[in-house]
Amino acid sequence: MANIALRVWNPPNPYLTQYRELLGEPPSVELEVYQEKAKTILSRNNSPDIGFRWSLNPYRGCFHACAYCYARPTHEYLGFGAGTDFERRIIVKRNAPALLEKTLKSRGWKKETIMFSGVTDCYQPLEAAWKLTRGCLEACVRHSNPAAIITKSLLIQRDKDVLVPLAQKADVHISISIPFHDETVARAIEPGAPTVNRRFETLKLLADEGLSVGIGVAPVIPGLNEQDIPLLLKRAKACGAKFAFYTPLRLPGSVRSVFLKRIAEAMPLRARKIESHIRQARSGALNDSRFGFRFHAQGVHWQSTVEQLWQIWTSRLGLNQELPTRQNLMAENRVPEEEKQLKFTW
Repeated sequence: MANIALRVWNPPNPYLTQYRELLGEPPSVELEVYQEKAKTILSRNNSPDIGFRWSLNPYRGCFHACAYCYARPTHEYLGFGAGTDFERRIIVKRNAPALLEKTLKSRGWKKETIMFSGVTDCYQPLEAAWKLTRGCLEACVRHSNPAAIITKSLLIQRDKDVLVPLAQKADVHISISIPFHDETVARAIEPGAPTVNRRFETLKLLADEGLSVGIGVAPVIPGLNEQDIPLLLKRAKACGAKFAFYTPLRLPGSVRSVFLKRIAEAMPLRARKIESHIRQARSGALNDSRFGFRFHAQGVHWQSTVEQLWQIWTSRLGLNQELPTRQNLMAENRVPEEEKQLKFTW
């Protein structure tokens, strides 16, 4: 399992007219860092599936190399691949803090919540050197602008001195993404991410600082990690989590090839069963890209296992009692009603 994703491999890029297959053993994957002077730093979301309007991503690509990452196809728009290119050819938006500062100063800005890591992890390893996420959070502190963060990284611990003042001046909610309880499974599917134990330690440390912290069991992969839900929620609660959320696995575009290849290599005896359960939850398909359906699964197994486990354990543990509903978040962020009804595909 330690060798997964260490050799160059990318599925065919649908935006390129040519695809080359290597003869012989592929070369080792090397980290390549590209600098981008971005024109804008905030992305505006119109999807009715998402409880925030604005997201911020200082990096393109992600070193964590999670096989299921729905953002992989975004690398293909740049002429890169959705496989190891996404994991090791990372683009840094070097002017991200300056762009955000300019936005927050503008008269038209309404101090809406900004979601950090709407696409890739804003605390992936390169953040240790570039400090782009920290710079953006410092801008939020200066302008008393609320933020929300999703991350797997331990590096967020470094920024306690920024997060605590932000929570006092505005608001900040932090979600630690922990979809697996078994370290072996986590290492196979998320080879570049921190261990499960270290992520729980991070959750506890932030909660001990008085910050609003929760767990993201995302994604739930039918046939693989639904049975982890009680263990993950109980442990998160013990560490100080106030809320929890989950999302079903999404496999848009080239993510399907990457994910299926990874599970076939890492757990060949379970791969066929996992794929079967995924299809059962998606009406026979591997993905449903329609807005309003992307974050919903169905089927007897999903309803009787995932949904029931979630309802029972979040209620029993008292999680989400103070968490705004997705609909309320949309209203707070002033997304017009006509935008909520839009049906796009991705």
